[in-house]
Amino acid sequence: MSKLKTLAAAALVAAMAAHGGARAEDADPVIAKVGGEEVHQSELNLALGGLDPQLQQMPEEQKRAAALSAIIDVKLLSKTAEKEGLQDDATFKQRVAYLTARELHNAYFKKHVVDAITKEEVKARYDKEIAAIPAQEEVKARHILVKTEDEAKEIIKELDAGKSFVELAKAKSSDPNKDDGGDLGYFTKGRMVPEFETAAFALEKGAYTKTPVKTQFGFHVILIEDKRPQAPPTLEQVEPQVRQLVMRDKYVELLAAAKKDASVEISDPALKKAYDEANKAQGTQEAK
Repeated sequence: MSKLKTLAAAALVAAMAAHGGARAEDADPVIAKVGGEEVHQSELNLALGGLDPQLQQMPEEQKRAAALSAIIDVKLLSKTAEKEGLQDDATFKQRVAYLTARELHNAYFKKHVVDAITKEEVKARYDKEIAAIPAQEEVKARHILVKTEDEAKEIIKELDAGKSFVELAKAKSSDPNKDDGGDLGYFTKGRMVPEFETAAFALEKGAYTKTPVKTQFGFHVILIEDKRPQAPPTLEQVEPQVRQLVMRDKYVELLAAAKKDASVEISDPALKKAYDEANKAQGTQEAK
């Protein structure tokens, strides 16, 4: 169900409740019964979320059928397992205890990390990350690529005589972007092969290379049309990544507080050493 449909459904339920026409069970209807035990929509939703990634690609009704089938299979065999007393097995109890603790961890994480993040926190972390990015210059360039040095020298002579760089690129360049007049757009250092980059960033705005630039692709004549500081990405462009950083910080804070209230003791020396080293490395990485 889309977010829009979900909101619409929620609004409808709220409206019916306000007029006394809704029952509590309508919010979580019974969709099936297995041996008299009810299966609710909420269980189907959980099963849908746990489907194998390959099954997630199926049409919606097929996914629902697969999820319901899984629920029915689980309930049928779980009843048989209860009759055998497997719920009293020590290993089973350990597993249930671990799974319960894990789900409580996840619920706590959702409440105090995922759902607790504010727009202000994301914006503040974005500003911090942007401020830490070293300023980079970027240039807007065009080039003409030819096979021989003599061809490149001849093009430079034509430029010196006042001919249009764009028109020469369209007529003589062998690069696929020749139809765009050799336009390479804006780029920063590290984007082009070293010889090309060195020559391009050495030029002033409006200047072109007075000698051919040789690279593995051939001989280039380069024109720099503009130079400017590189604009940082907008918050909208990187918001998911910034949100992840805020989530990580909140999670680390929660763990640090929890460790103060409960000591961690590891009896196996080798395992303790590995655990301590892993946590130390994680802490160093987070500090960066």
